[in-house]
Amino acid sequence: MATLKKKERLCSRTLIEKLFHKGGSRSMAAFPLRLVYMLADSGAAEPSAQMLVSVPKRCFKRAVKRNRVKRQVREAYRKNKATVYGGLEGRDGASLSMAFIWLDDKLWPSSDVDAKVANLMQRLSEKLKSR
Repeated sequence: MATLKKKERLCSRTLIEKLFHKGGSRSMAAFPLRLVYMLADSGAAEPSAQMLVSVPKRCFKRAVKRNRVKRQVREAYRKNKATVYGGLEGRDGASLSMAFIWLDDKLWPSSDVDAKVANLMQRLSEKLKSR
């Protein structure tokens, strides 16, 4: 549970389009991050969660800074993903797609990014349990 595997990354173009263009997705923010998520039925026996990180070029022109922010968010997600899987417990065949979108044009310390991601994951877990 302490790693971020390939199957946990959201790579499918159709799923990404569903997440952003079709109805049914929801969003919440904890500045400097916005979380867009969608719960669907995957048909698999165990619940799964997939994520992606997006840092717009308008926030950071240099790829080095964009990549740093993506690394920080992925690491924070990796540390806190157990809360999301806890919220998905009891939902057989549920699939969760998430996108973390960076909103600020300044770099943040990793501890602050970790706290914001943990906040978003906790709120998402509570919403999943209440549904």
